[in-house]
Amino acid sequence: MVLQKGDFILLTLTAKVKETNEVFDTTDEETAKKEHLQKEGEIFEPRLTVVGEGWVLKPLDEALVDTEVGKPATVEVSPDKAFGPRDPEKVKQVHLKKLAEKGISPQLGMRIEFSGKNAIIRSLGAGRALLDFNPPLAGKTLVYDVTVTKKLETPEEKIGALIHRRIPITEEGKFEFRFQDKALIIYMPEETFYMEGVQIAKRGIAMDVQKFFPDLDETKFVETIKAPPKPPKPEEPKPAEAQPTAEEKPAAEAKPAAQEKPAETVEAEPKS
Repeated sequence: MVLQKGDFILLTLTAKVKETNEVFDTTDEETAKKEHLQKEGEIFEPRLTVVGEGWVLKPLDEALVDTEVGKPATVEVSPDKAFGPRDPEKVKQVHLKKLAEKGISPQLGMRIEFSGKNAIIRSLGAGRALLDFNPPLAGKTLVYDVTVTKKLETPEEKIGALIHRRIPITEEGKFEFRFQDKALIIYMPEETFYMEGVQIAKRGIAMDVQKFFPDLDETKFVETIKAPPKPPKPEEPKPAEAQPTAEEKPAAEAKPAAQEKPAETVEAEPKS
């Protein structure tokens, strides 16, 4: 099955620099551990991509159209189509004093923000730091090993994936949603109420729904806080039952009267 523009797909990928074999992106947890790419809270799993929407690097996005579901593919991207060539003019020396004024304790290879731009510290010495303002992957050929694991077909699958893309909680089934007339109602799990950036994520979900499902007029988010379970009431002691008197006892339960043991008869021995 060949993909088309606008298809919702789940994509596994591992991306590396061709010249050094250095991995810089992956959806595989074991590879991330090996390459020290793990970040706190990050989930490694197949990544939602809508073909042609620019959610991945443009040359890779264009190559997905010729990719088949379940079939591994390799896409090579030259520097001019990736992050461009390295520009020597973007490598500058800066006094360490200027970094200290901004609260930066420089270390080799450290990524910093300086003068409103991102840079990497390439070298330190003689009271100066060499800052490289080129993109980290500039001038490098990139290789993507990808597999489309699934094509999403139903509106429920697509909306579920759009929600998960913005709020990637690990446990499946946490988000519930339903359609009501021309509205989408999303029930927020309680664990998301105080997540950092959740309001921005909700706004992003609503915009995604509006874009890909134009027939829906609105997206509603429902937050319900349930009261904690009440402790069980202690059982009241049962009143003691009155014991019946001897007169009240049924005749069958009355004890039989004591019976005297019959006397033994001893016959006298005959006289001789």
